[in-house]
Amino acid sequence: MNKFSIYLFLLLLSLNCERLLGQSKRIDSLIQAIKTAKHDTTRCYILNTIVESYAEESIWVKYNLQMKDLAEKNLKNLDTKDSLIKKKFFKYLSLALNNSGYHSDSKGNIPEAIEYYHRSLDIMTQIDNKEGIAVCLNNIGFVYDSQGSIAQALDYYSKSLKIQEQLGNKRGIAQSYNNIASIYEHQNDIEKALDYYNQSLKLKITVNDKLGTATTLNNIGHIYILKKDINKAILYFQKSLNIHTQLKNYSGISITLSNIAETYQIVGNYEKALNLYSESLLNARQADDKESILTALYAIGNVYYLKGDYRKALQFVLPSVEENKKIGYAENAKGSALLLYFIYSSLKDYKNALLNYEQYILMRDSITNHETRKASIKSQLKYEYEKKAAADSIKVVEEKKLVAVKLNQEKNQRYALYGGIGLVAIFAIFMANRFRVTSKQKNIIESQKKIVENQKYLVEEKQKEILDSIRYAKRIQTSLLPSEKYLEKHIPKG
Repeated sequence: MNKFSIYLFLLLLSLNCERLLGQSKRIDSLIQAIKTAKHDTTRCYILNTIVESYAEESIWVKYNLQMKDLAEKNLKNLDTKDSLIKKKFFKYLSLALNNSGYHSDSKGNIPEAIEYYHRSLDIMTQIDNKEGIAVCLNNIGFVYDSQGSIAQALDYYSKSLKIQEQLGNKRGIAQSYNNIASIYEHQNDIEKALDYYNQSLKLKITVNDKLGTATTLNNIGHIYILKKDINKAILYFQKSLNIHTQLKNYSGISITLSNIAETYQIVGNYEKALNLYSESLLNARQADDKESILTALYAIGNVYYLKGDYRKALQFVLPSVEENKKIGYAENAKGSALLLYFIYSSLKDYKNALLNYEQYILMRDSITNHETRKASIKSQLKYEYEKKAAADSIKVVEEKKLVAVKLNQEKNQRYALYGGIGLVAIFAIFMANRFRVTSKQKNIIESQKKIVENQKYLVEEKQKEILDSIRYAKRIQTSLLPSEKYLEKHIPKG
């Protein structure tokens, strides 16, 4: 790593860690680093760091344009052989176009935003930058979402989420979860929306995405409004407001103030709600956030309607309706048309009341009709199916490996069995042969034994005969010879 790279690394690290330095001083340091950088790739890197680090439009838009111009200039002059360097400049050009798309979207120029996002997507696809592709898909989905094209929005969100999960990009996954949650919220599936928002919040806190964390906290607060848990809603809104204020993100401050104002409006504190909505409008205008300006105008008009000041309500709502129609914010246009219907009905202007009610029905059906709902659910189910199919494919591969191992084990077991049977057969043959020899020997022994026993029998018979003869002879001798007592009794001694 060269000296400048080390300096740049330490500079960027200090910018993230040392909050005591003033904003202008931090910008000056980065600008100085741009001037001393030896390569345009390094300059683009620093410019992108400025764009990503600052929410203030007056800062990031200016330096994003510089990054775009610098990347385009190098791509025009570079030798085609410098493929690696060229790829880097293509990436920075794509990032700049993506940021320009975001800026156009915030200004309400939807066609221009879509064009920028698609140009960015084409470049990221060309250089095969998966993370960049996922970001572009997500942003295009967001534009369609704001226009009420739910099926298209969810399709882009799902494609983006699929890539982010493949990459293991927690920040990108969190953003996709957040956007899918907003779809479910619009479809009035509150519990499903809350589940996705909580998953998003957990990941954003993990990766220290402060701006993303503030956005999701805001969204969760709104869910609790729908659940009629006002205290919990305010808790989440206040956490979000603290982060946006710390980041000096005026657009975020405007949105959060508007949400807090809504909670006071719900409980009937209209004066407090009006003050907060007015403050929200000021911050939206400071950020030049077109959508937030229109939202604040609508909200202020709604409070005046609730207070019974119908003429004052018209002064705020009418500009909101016309601008929403021109820009294409379908959700906002739907709410404004319905509010105008109530205002005109209260003023007994039934002709305009009917016209606005018809407009409301048209907007409502374009967003939440049955076919749109089916398409959004189908798209989500398709993603879940593909995700499950991928998991099943891995499972099948593992099962095949397991089966192969088992077959191999069974094959080895068969070989062992065959070997055992062979050994048993050899042993059986040996034992049979031994049995035959043993049987033969046994027969010989038995035969000899019989001969011996016969001879013994003959000997015993002869011996018996001899003994019988002796006993018989003795009996004869005993019967013929007088006993000694007889002789002593009848023959006197000399």
